[in-house]
Amino acid sequence: MAETSTTPVAPGQVPAHVAIIMDGNGRWAKSRGLPRLEGHRRGVETVRTTTFAARDLGVKVLTLYAFSVENWKRPQDEVGGLMSLLEYYLKKELTTFVRDRVRFRTIGRTADLPANIQKLLQDTIEATKQFTDYTLVLALNYGARTEVVDAAHAYAAAVAAGRENLNDDSWSSFNRYLSTADLPDPDLVIRTSGETRISNFLLLQAAYAEFVFTPTLWPDFTKADLAAAIADYNRRERRFGLTSEQLKPAPAR
Repeated sequence: MAETSTTPVAPGQVPAHVAIIMDGNGRWAKSRGLPRLEGHRRGVETVRTTTFAARDLGVKVLTLYAFSVENWKRPQDEVGGLMSLLEYYLKKELTTFVRDRVRFRTIGRTADLPANIQKLLQDTIEATKQFTDYTLVLALNYGARTEVVDAAHAYAAAVAAGRENLNDDSWSSFNRYLSTADLPDPDLVIRTSGETRISNFLLLQAAYAEFVFTPTLWPDFTKADLAAAIADYNRRERRFGLTSEQLKPAPAR
């Protein structure tokens, strides 16, 4: 259920697209003498609260880095536990997404996920595809480098089929083959747990994003932490290659 806003954010200053690298579940559990999977369970609850906190603060698209292509290298019992938690989450949230008009999307090689997960993902996407006000994106079996490889293959096939011009070197042409083609680029990328790397996440899309690295572990991340990151974003000058002077309003005549 959506929370009531307690942290005001000035209109027009909210990033339209916030992407979050959710990190720290294991350390959260270890610091409490709990198994790693318990940290992931708590992290799922934070996913639920952050989904609606972001919408309440005015964000239009929220992308969460849920499972990377590298995460398959973790111990098999942990991977299996993560898949079970994903199944639980999808089954539990479908009704909520429909009730609260949340469009659900995924990016990543989801065809490599277990068959039952693929069906739940497709069912959720289909049931929410008509909603337009707010979108939740889960990055699942996602890696920016594999995304670029997949996009390059698709683009090359389009060139071979005559649908694309090889001499058209514009970003807008290639961007159509990324998994985020129908989404705005992220304005703000947040990473929790104090780590200061982006771990193969939205490398092309985040070319002009602002980054906030917070020491808060993901299970402890709250609406107040999200509002603080947005406030930090608002203090920054986004120039996109221009100078500060060019961004100033022209004097009245």
